[in-house]
Amino acid sequence: MSLDDAALEKLEAAAFRRLRDHLRARPDVQNIDMMNLAGFCRNCLGRWMHEAAVEQGVDLDKEAARTLFYGMPYDQWKALHQTEAGADQTAKFAEAIKAHEP
Repeated sequence: MSLDDAALEKLEAAAFRRLRDHLRARPDVQNIDMMNLAGFCRNCLGRWMHEAAVEQGVDLDKEAARTLFYGMPYDQWKALHQTEAGADQTAKFAEAIKAHEP
């Protein structure tokens, strides 16, 4: 099987959109649990979109990228869907975040 760069990019973009849409449909999945289990969360995906925009010279700030990923402003999403993290979640997060430190 051989894919040219354009076809591969289209497939990657479609997979990303599917992940975004899946996470929008599952607001019960908390960001802290995603970080603890997978090492990334919705905020990371929004940040990665912002970083890609910067690399490509596209004017897209961090908050706008988050809004594109969440489908609404982040503060609104938090108010609607984010629950208080428990002590166990917070302790796991403290360990997981160490992998992201330089």
